[in-house]
Amino acid sequence: MILQRSIKKATTISGIGLHSGMRINLRMRPATANTGIIFHRTDGEQTVDIKVCSENVVDTRMATVIGHQGVTVSTIEHFMAALSAFGIDNLHIDIDGPEVPVLDGSAAPFIREIQRAEVKKLNRSRKFIAIRKPLEIIEGEKRIRIIPSRFFRISFNIAFDHQAIAVQSYSMKFSPENFCKEIAPARTFGFLHEIEHLKKMGLARGGSLENAVVIDNNGVMNPEGLRFQNEFVRHKILDSVGDFSLLGSPLLGHIKAFKSGHDLNVKMVQMIEENPSHWTYIEFSEQALREAMQAETESFSPDLAWDKM
Repeated sequence: MILQRSIKKATTISGIGLHSGMRINLRMRPATANTGIIFHRTDGEQTVDIKVCSENVVDTRMATVIGHQGVTVSTIEHFMAALSAFGIDNLHIDIDGPEVPVLDGSAAPFIREIQRAEVKKLNRSRKFIAIRKPLEIIEGEKRIRIIPSRFFRISFNIAFDHQAIAVQSYSMKFSPENFCKEIAPARTFGFLHEIEHLKKMGLARGGSLENAVVIDNNGVMNPEGLRFQNEFVRHKILDSVGDFSLLGSPLLGHIKAFKSGHDLNVKMVQMIEENPSHWTYIEFSEQALREAMQAETESFSPDLAWDKM
């Protein structure tokens, strides 16, 4: 994926917001090269443009939230991870509510909608961020480290004091196929007592067994069970892919995380940006760009075995 990308045609996704419980419409529109990814958030009579970048992150407690001029868009990580899977760098997103629809709690529905919109290659090169020296953040038990690698890889470890999760590990070498098959279907999860507490606070109003894996004292409450035996750690990788898209450039490096979440992910993004001596940009030659433009248009269509989930 050496060329910048957008989509060929506009498409709309509608669904419930996880925290607001509101019905929200999200419309994707094509964008030209070097535009970046921009949310156009309608709030009353005004529309505020919010570019996806670390500078615009305003909250990471329950989800990754971006904002500008006091207007925010929450829970962008699943959607951003799906865009990353297809290498989409440029996109206009019209949204009429305070958060991206949660849909089924995974990135799978976004993957399907992007496929319907079709990916468009643009006549501009992508700039890759290649990590040259390790960077690390440790906060108590939580830690995240990035080291040099020829590829983008995420290795994640989690540990919960609950038999339904316990200790889980997973490592993924990023590619569209690997992400769509191994990571995209993994749903967000939470404990029943935490969800009940959030609802009392006016949050998680849209949360249900239809859009999250819920765990009580006895185990997983969802009648259909899990999509993967280790769905929990896979979802953590999904979140990480979405959070690291805040860099605005694809990453060449190996992320190693233990008990990390949105807060540590975003802090690592900011650490990378603040330490340019630890990485370098890689761009491809004009000849490589010409060959990429002349190449047959990709028809990437992974085996969506989880379509009926």
